[in-house]
Amino acid sequence: MRPFTSVVPFLLAIAVPLAAQSHDTERKVALATVHRLFKGMRKGDSSMVRAVFHPQALLATTLTRQGAPTVQVDTLESFIRAVGTPHDEVWDERMRGERVEIDGPLAAVWVEYSFYAGGRFSHCGVNAIQVARSSGGWRIIALTDTRRR
Repeated sequence: MRPFTSVVPFLLAIAVPLAAQSHDTERKVALATVHRLFKGMRKGDSSMVRAVFHPQALLATTLTRQGAPTVQVDTLESFIRAVGTPHDEVWDERMRGERVEIDGPLAAVWVEYSFYAGGRFSHCGVNAIQVARSSGGWRIIALTDTRRR
């Protein structure tokens, strides 16, 4: 019985760091998906942007109009079309304060952002992004943002 009691702590000492390392790796990969979205926006690369989204992803914006809270729902296709339509200004969404929570194949990314068009500040807010892992890797399944000046 004695050898068993000394083996259990040893196995736990090995397993816990490995699980934490795996969780940290998954967190980084899920967050890299979000970074690729913003890189694609900066480049105006609709193919790069499309690749990070699940084909049926949901997009929404919450904002205040004339003092009333409003929700605008957009389609993935219209967003991808807007990114890929040539425009003179670089769309630069700068992230800060990234928080990522993961449970198995689901990650929730909460991140503050500031959006610049051609170097000029446009608006800021928070992105709440759901990223899911499937056989195709991590993909964005929902993106909701707030917008304020």
